[in-house]
Amino acid sequence: MNQQAGLLLIVFGLVLVVVGVLLWAGGLSWFGRLPGDIRIERESVRLYVPCASMILISLVLSLLLSLLQRLR
Repeated sequence: MNQQAGLLLIVFGLVLVVVGVLLWAGGLSWFGRLPGDIRIERESVRLYVPCASMILISLVLSLLLSLLQRLR
């Protein structure tokens, strides 16, 4: 069990590094500006509801977790 937990931590660490590099390099500048993300900016109010972005994150995480479950 310790080897599986260690491997899982290494994989999550690598994923975080890749996402960090993409954010730093500007590779994810489109994220948060998808069609379906609601943005309302008025003089005194800013409202931002990232609906499409959260659906995309949910789909990707669901696929990854399903893949991990099948590999077990």
